[in-house]
Amino acid sequence: MAEKITPRNQDYSRWYTEVIQQAQLADYAPVRGCMVVRPYGFALWENVKDALDRRFKATGHENAYFPLFIPMSFIQKEAQHVEGFSPQLAVVTHGGGKELDEPLVVRPTSETVIGHMYSQWIQSYRDLPVLINQWGNVVRWELRTRLFLRTMEFLWQEGHTAHATAEEAEEETRRMLGVYADFAVNEAAIPVIPGRKSESEKFAGADHSYSIEAMMGDMRALQAGTSHNLGQNFAKSFEIKYLDRNNELQYCWTTSWGLSWRIVGAIIMVHGDDQGLVLPPRLAPVQVVAVPIWKTDEEKQTVLAATETVKAALGDGVRLKVDDRDEYSPGWKFNEWELRGVPLRIEIGPRDVAQGQVMFARRNRPGRAGKSSVPLAGLAGAVIDALRLIQNEMLQSATEFRDANTRETNDYESFKEAVAQGFARAWWCGRIECEDKVKEETKATTRCIPFDQPGGSGRCVVCGESASEVAIFARAY
Repeated sequence: MAEKITPRNQDYSRWYTEVIQQAQLADYAPVRGCMVVRPYGFALWENVKDALDRRFKATGHENAYFPLFIPMSFIQKEAQHVEGFSPQLAVVTHGGGKELDEPLVVRPTSETVIGHMYSQWIQSYRDLPVLINQWGNVVRWELRTRLFLRTMEFLWQEGHTAHATAEEAEEETRRMLGVYADFAVNEAAIPVIPGRKSESEKFAGADHSYSIEAMMGDMRALQAGTSHNLGQNFAKSFEIKYLDRNNELQYCWTTSWGLSWRIVGAIIMVHGDDQGLVLPPRLAPVQVVAVPIWKTDEEKQTVLAATETVKAALGDGVRLKVDDRDEYSPGWKFNEWELRGVPLRIEIGPRDVAQGQVMFARRNRPGRAGKSSVPLAGLAGAVIDALRLIQNEMLQSATEFRDANTRETNDYESFKEAVAQGFARAWWCGRIECEDKVKEETKATTRCIPFDQPGGSGRCVVCGESASEVAIFARAY
């Protein structure tokens, strides 16, 4: 099956699309820019969702749901917001065969409708903070789309909170970016750079925006999650007020933060190879596939009995798939499960049964390098250890790849070379003129101003003026 996949170094974009379709993650929908998520892809998204949801609830957030349709007047209340989203809005003008009195926007994000509800729910400082998350879909009328990375309709979560003070709102904004970073590193095995977005790259209507940035397998950047401090902008537009302890009326401070199924695209591009997907064990829909191997009916009975022993030993401790299909050869099965990125394959043949062992094949180390014989005694522990090792090695490999393709540059010529081949870390004065010049001449953008700063000052890599911060620049999806 993997022979049909275009090699990454030949056409990375084509490789990406073919892997998604052949691994049965998703397919194109009949509506332009939309996609159908197949069961295997949705199982991966569900594991992403569950891992994030646990983290949200552990930090005191509750799930709720708000309408898909938003009155146009709500979108227009916040000037920066409507300006930022106008080109992407899908608008309903007719319903039930009649023209609507007011057009309805299919939500591109929910700050406005949630702000309206918060204005009704929040009366006193005793009602604060409000910590709500929503799992749902949004629609943005994208012109250029790509499976998982940029689609007109996509699934995501969006958190929306209200606070009594600016300090609490900023703390919340940073906390949730930290939650995203923790998820990316420890669940998706993706090293990320957390930092502040530039003024030109921040969310429409926010005071400050923060993001986690990741390097893909083609050295381009992907914004994997964002968190926004909205200040009092939406509170003032929607009259979200509370009586403080002195019985004085104050505007709330609000935040929003979101992560979408583009993280699935990130997992594919960070870890995948020319054979297909390589999925991190903590998120993989199938963590272990057991493939019994036989030639005769007698061998079949013996091997299948041993396979049942393996299945019983692993129990509910791992997500196990037993592939005992008669109609496919073992080699065909190996290729299929490699294509679908299953972290660990257990091969069980007659010789293995006779020797009281099984063969492990680790997906992150193709060929003989990833194969080892393991005794049946203590198999469950060996599987858990192998999955943990695979998870750690995937993170280490992705981190080494990113670091090897990140350069610190001090002059504009070497800077242009760096962003053509990966990430560039460089001093930046913060002026939009320098940002625009970089974008025009290199197609790179400021990904973020990392929290991890060297201190001191330097010279802007573009204009040579004094600069107090280092930024990450890269071409991005």
